[in-house]
Amino acid sequence: MIARLAAALLLAGLAVPPAWAQPIDLSSGGPVEVTALDGFEWHESDQTVTASNEARAKRGNVTVLADRLVAHYRKKAAPAAAPVPGAAPPAGPEADSGSNEIYRLDAIGHVRILTPTEEAVGDKAVYDIDQALLVMTGQGLRLTTPQYVMTSRDSMEYWSQQHMAVGRGNALVVATDGRRLSGDVLVGYTKEAGAGGTAARPDGPRPAGGLDSSGKLERVEAYGNVEVRTETDTVRGDRGVYVPDSGMARVLGSVRVIHGQNVITGTAADVNMKTGIAHVVSDPGRRVQGLIMPNEKPGQAGTRPAGPGGRAP
Repeated sequence: MIARLAAALLLAGLAVPPAWAQPIDLSSGGPVEVTALDGFEWHESDQTVTASNEARAKRGNVTVLADRLVAHYRKKAAPAAAPVPGAAPPAGPEADSGSNEIYRLDAIGHVRILTPTEEAVGDKAVYDIDQALLVMTGQGLRLTTPQYVMTSRDSMEYWSQQHMAVGRGNALVVATDGRRLSGDVLVGYTKEAGAGGTAARPDGPRPAGGLDSSGKLERVEAYGNVEVRTETDTVRGDRGVYVPDSGMARVLGSVRVIHGQNVITGTAADVNMKTGIAHVVSDPGRRVQGLIMPNEKPGQAGTRPAGPGGRAP
């Protein structure tokens, strides 16, 4: 028999500031409904509830599936009241509202997080409701949206309020049209229709760009061992940025453009991902360098046409 927990008991009165519409966002949307084949363990001492065996949590349009789910809860603070002159502030039991709220959800084993349009997959996931932050680790990390797929080796972060996804360790973004960008760290921003202003991020403000229900990819920033691939060329460098709407990618730092056996080097390259044409530039006073291999007819590799008298010209 499937045991069922009305997680509203933990979420009663949960107040979260309204957020932009997000494809994966557990920070708002009413009570969390949790089911599991093996029922629940309520640990009052460490304030957790554990659901085991084909555990499922659902809030709004977001569903979390895992072998085990652990909900961390705490006392919900009472709403601030107008101070009374001469009265001491409330303390002890009178200081809380008597209800609980979930502030973190852990998913362990065969984790899948689903919305009608997005899917995140990994071995373990931690969702911090206060920060609206999902962190996934383990094997086969993957975030799939209608416009792109991001994979990574070490971890994947999904910042709902900051409107970005971060892949760390051999990270790769593949757009639905086959365009590819990889690096040690990739930061993908997806556009929110009608959004404006500036969106915050962990290391400072960035231009706005949100995660809406369409998940439209606005730009990707790449850091470390960056590689951009077109149908004909591979462009490598230290860092880069790709803007899908324009189809342009800029790669910076020790740039190498590889076309078959031909190699061009410089300090920067602008790559048109739609046409496959790369324009390589260098610092002022320095030259762009290249190794261009001549075309050869089959069976004549390493030879040149003979001139008069049988000698190569």
